Amino acid sequence: MKICDVVQLATKGLAPVLVSGILAGPCLAQAVAPAAGPAEEVSADDIVVTAQKRSERLQDVPVSISAIGGDNIMKQRITQSDDLVTKTPNLQLAATVGENTPIFSLRGVSMSDFSLNQSGPVATYYDEVYKGNFALLGVALYDIERVEVLRGPQGTLYGKNTTGGAVNLISKRPEFSNEAYLNVGAGNYGRYEANGAVNVALSDTLSARVAFTYAHADGWFRNQLPNKPDLNGTNEYGIRGSLRWEPSASASFVLRASTSLQNPYNYGVFAQPVDAAGIGGTGYVRAGLNNRQIESNYTPKRRARTYAVALTGNFDIGNGLGITSVTSYDRGTLSFGEDTDGSPTQTLELPYFDRARQFSQDLRLTSDWSGPFNFILGAYYNRETVFNAYELRFFNDVDVNGDGSINATDCADAFATGSTAACRVGNSFDQKKSSYALYSDLRYNFGSGFTLRGGLRFTHDTGDQTNLRSVARGVDDVFVLELIPSTNSRFTTNNLSGKIGLDYKSDGGALFYANYGRGYRASSFNAQAFFDPSEVSIAKPEEIDAFEVGAKTRFLDRRATLNTSAFYYIYRNQQFINVNPTTIAQTLINVDRSRILGAEVELNVKASDSIGLRAGLGLLDTKVEKGLLTGTNLAGNKLLNAPAVNFSGGADVTAVRWEDGQLSFHGDVSYVSSQFFEVFNVPRLRQDGYVQLGGHIDIEHGPWTLSLWGKNLTNRFFFTSRIDVSGLGFDYNHVGAPRSFGVVLGRKF
Repeated sequence: MKICDVVQLATKGLAPVLVSGILAGPCLAQAVAPAAGPAEEVSADDIVVTAQKRSERLQDVPVSISAIGGDNIMKQRITQSDDLVTKTPNLQLAATVGENTPIFSLRGVSMSDFSLNQSGPVATYYDEVYKGNFALLGVALYDIERVEVLRGPQGTLYGKNTTGGAVNLISKRPEFSNEAYLNVGAGNYGRYEANGAVNVALSDTLSARVAFTYAHADGWFRNQLPNKPDLNGTNEYGIRGSLRWEPSASASFVLRASTSLQNPYNYGVFAQPVDAAGIGGTGYVRAGLNNRQIESNYTPKRRARTYAVALTGNFDIGNGLGITSVTSYDRGTLSFGEDTDGSPTQTLELPYFDRARQFSQDLRLTSDWSGPFNFILGAYYNRETVFNAYELRFFNDVDVNGDGSINATDCADAFATGSTAACRVGNSFDQKKSSYALYSDLRYNFGSGFTLRGGLRFTHDTGDQTNLRSVARGVDDVFVLELIPSTNSRFTTNNLSGKIGLDYKSDGGALFYANYGRGYRASSFNAQAFFDPSEVSIAKPEEIDAFEVGAKTRFLDRRATLNTSAFYYIYRNQQFINVNPTTIAQTLINVDRSRILGAEVELNVKASDSIGLRAGLGLLDTKVEKGLLTGTNLAGNKLLNAPAVNFSGGADVTAVRWEDGQLSFHGDVSYVSSQFFEVFNVPRLRQDGYVQLGGHIDIEHGPWTLSLWGKNLTNRFFFTSRIDVSGLGFDYNHVGAPRSFGVVLGRKF
């Protein structure tokens, strides 16, 4: 039986218990994307992934992977990348620049820098295309085939090197059939939504698919100021068109083009006064407000616009060799204004602007030989150009000199006394980064179940930050003072990284593996240089030495799957944005050395044809071993976004079946233990552990589906990021979304 046939069968018959794996839909064209190694007998219960650039059974891949199939993404209301954290062990996020632009943390490997010019250590890929800059992310989670989360360094398999891991979002490609679906829904906070797709076979060799999504919801952060909008709303759409052309049995092309727009009222900031003096010393202490109410005076809309086009080509060149080419171009802008003090005062407000363009080319040669040796050889190029502009608006409602008006004179008088009141301090710069790489992934099967795997990667990175300039202006936008004259910075780095591992496949099908890998993340420019030329800096590259062992097993006559892994990381030169809580001055530096210990356990049990159980557990123990920030010794502190325990689980029960349908119940629970969002481990900024409950009830009848869903059903209040800005009288916090619920009606055509 061919693997594509098995995939189609599995998609129809796999029990709901396997939602934590892939309902492995259409695989890559087998003639041009070789499977791994010799053909093996594959059953309908097997889950097929392409995490290692080959179509392989999940249980045969000797790395730690979590995966979710497209049907379950839709049913479980995974509508944005943020939602993945409640489904994936040891995956966390910080929402410092908004819930739709997450900064992922995977196994404690994270980024503290919220600057829009940065790219995190956990890479996001859309259909094998790396999306580095925040402005390129857009709306992605619609008409999705599957999501794969890979833990640990990925440099020998992926175009862009990453230290923490990769989140792969894989959209549905056109099929040679005529089909369509449409889903419409409504929910609380005035939510209404629609998504769907149309697939058309234009000929025996050409097919097309068009998919879309749209959603609107009122803000859930209720603004108590008169005539001011509620914040944290939703207003977005995305459109993706795809063409698939297979001119022969040895060639296949998929062209994808997409655009998206997000234009809601921006997020609200929960500014928590630290003493009776209140925010900015004004005495404002949020009196009479509950945790999801705000009095925000600065409420601009958030605008994120993306355009993307990518061409993937696969070619069978004979002799068991295939070539894959992925060429892409992305363009995007992201702009929003943040009321940092979250109050009627104008203590601190921040307008952000980010414009980015990216071109990338990934080229791979893949073998599919029947012998013991197989390989992937790749070459990668990425060029990213960014323009950033930021502004810090301090106390813009203060008449410094008491002359009855607030203008540039007030700003100048404030600077003369060492203050920034009534000033707008802004910087802007251009940034260009290029990355060239050669990478390899090799495997040799010794027989008797043993396979040796390894690979090397050489990376050459260059970066230029030009025309960085910071000036102070008055509230009336009149020039007052140049703080940083036009400055240029540059870095060039070369890096050799790689991995080696040994795995053993028993006669009973259990897989045991041990891997060592070194990850690398390139240097970064400080985008937060505002007050002095000394703030203009370049952080050194990060490196991780990652050791991992794991096992993938099945038992109870293959009705239960248990995958486990344990790891130890040595983390060097982690890049940190250092925010001085008193002056708000920010520098980008490296923390010398940390260590991370941890483990994951994922269990799926098909208890019967009607009952499935699933659970995932993540454990972490992190510690800074050497490092200084703002003169503070961090040794012994925990890393940010690294809770000691995180758990997710659920049950799927088909209660009633009839000739053409069924009624099913699906419950989910997630738990995150206490954690810090900053590396100083300030006790008052610790987020206590919390539980979230969710679920959905589905009625399926013929082509129709009716789904009732709910998230955070207990309305748990929790933070998703926290920063100490006590020099201005408050702690800066982002708040997780409250209880949401709704109904979705879908039909397939």
